[in-house]
Amino acid sequence: MIRHLSLPRAKLAELQAEISHLPAASQRAAPGDSFRSTLPQIVTRGTMAASWMLEEWKAFLEGIVVDPAYHDVLSLLKTARNGAVYGTKVRFPHALVMIFLFRSGTFREKSALVFRATKKHATNLAKFASIYKITMLALKRYGSTPGKEGPFDSFFAGLLGGYFVFGQRSKRYGKISSVNQQIVIYIFARVALALARIAIKPGHGLPVVSSEPLHSQITHYAWPAFASLSWGMVMLLFKHHPEDLQTSLRNSMTYIYKDCDSWDSLRTLVWHNK
Repeated sequence: MIRHLSLPRAKLAELQAEISHLPAASQRAAPGDSFRSTLPQIVTRGTMAASWMLEEWKAFLEGIVVDPAYHDVLSLLKTARNGAVYGTKVRFPHALVMIFLFRSGTFREKSALVFRATKKHATNLAKFASIYKITMLALKRYGSTPGKEGPFDSFFAGLLGGYFVFGQRSKRYGKISSVNQQIVIYIFARVALALARIAIKPGHGLPVVSSEPLHSQITHYAWPAFASLSWGMVMLLFKHHPEDLQTSLRNSMTYIYKDCDSWDSLRTLVWHNK
């Protein structure tokens, strides 16, 4: 049952009393009175009635929101909302900087690109969050142990959402969008780092490397080795196979490491790239 969170009875009685004591709009004005003198009272009564109705509707909706019976359904609404909001917060400043710095075109064209990239990121995160949440709720309700989440439910829910949201090619161009590529690469990098940490985690990792003294040695030297190897490989790829690097990374590296070899004046040496 929905708990009805209405206004206090004393407050409702007070509002109703104040409204009832105001003159009705249809009452005939006394001799000498003008319509202008009664208009404020009519407006006041209408405003109070509208305010009272809004408070009643707000209380009714609040009752639905806090009712445990609607928790699962409303969690779908909020997860989609949070996905869209987070996607907007992350993508908008990134797209704004990258597009206005490294893309050519008019202000209107660049603004349109920023809007499309932001919309794509926000929409896809909202879709993925919704699919993930729906799948988790379905597996919890209809799985092998109804009412309880299975150990791999989150994996299958993520698998499904990743395929339908981030694994599809554009129907218009037949390509995977750059926004989706960036999101998946971001996720992959974090997963790889987390798995590397788990591999040497005492009690959870691989038998040899998670025990001392190898655990401490790997923890101390792993990051310097990983950082140097990553930068060495990306520079090698940029030198010999730049077309195979992700577009935004390739553009950034071209700006830093290739455009620095070309200038024709003091202006293009110091103030402008080209």
